[in-house]
Amino acid sequence: MNRLVLISGCSGGGKSTLLAELGRRGHAIVEEPGRRIVKQELEGDGAALPWIDIAAFARRAIEMAAADHAAARGQAGWTFFDRGLIDAASALQHLTGEPILEKLSAFHRYNTRVFITPPWPEIYLTDPERRHGFDEAVAEYSRLAAIYPTLGYDVVTLPKIAVAERADFILDRLEAK
Repeated sequence: MNRLVLISGCSGGGKSTLLAELGRRGHAIVEEPGRRIVKQELEGDGAALPWIDIAAFARRAIEMAAADHAAARGQAGWTFFDRGLIDAASALQHLTGEPILEKLSAFHRYNTRVFITPPWPEIYLTDPERRHGFDEAVAEYSRLAAIYPTLGYDVVTLPKIAVAERADFILDRLEAK
C-alpha cells in the first residue's frame, strides 16, 4: 500500500496546521514546497516568487516536490505532504499549457485517497508567504478538486472542524481503506 498521503486544497484552509498536528502524533510530514521556496527566495535576491515569476516558482516547486516524494518513498508508516507534485504541476500546466501533469503524476504516485481542504473564509489569512487573495485561493481549489479525480485519485473533502478532529478524520479514513 502506498503510504504517501497528500493534503491539498484551498490556500488558507488549514493544511499546515493539520500537518503540524499529524507531526505531533508521530507521523512523518513534508512541508509545502511553495512556502519553503518563498522563504528561500525572500532570504536572497530570488525572483522565483509567485508574485514575480510564477512559472519559475512552479518549476522550482515541481523539482522540490519530486525530491520530497523520492525521499519519502522508503519510509515506514504514513508520510503526509502539505501539497505536492500534482499541485505544482497543475499550476504550471494552468499557467503555460505545458502538458506536464499526466506525465509527472504517472511516475510519482501518492496514496489514491487525497484529502483536500475546502475554502474556509473564517480562517483565511494572508502572510509574507501567502500574498494572494481569497478569490485566487478558491479558483486554485476548484482546479485541484477537478484535476485529482482525472488522475485516478479518490478525493475526500475535509470537514470544517477542529484540527485534532480533522487529523482523526484522516487517520480513520486511511485505516478503513
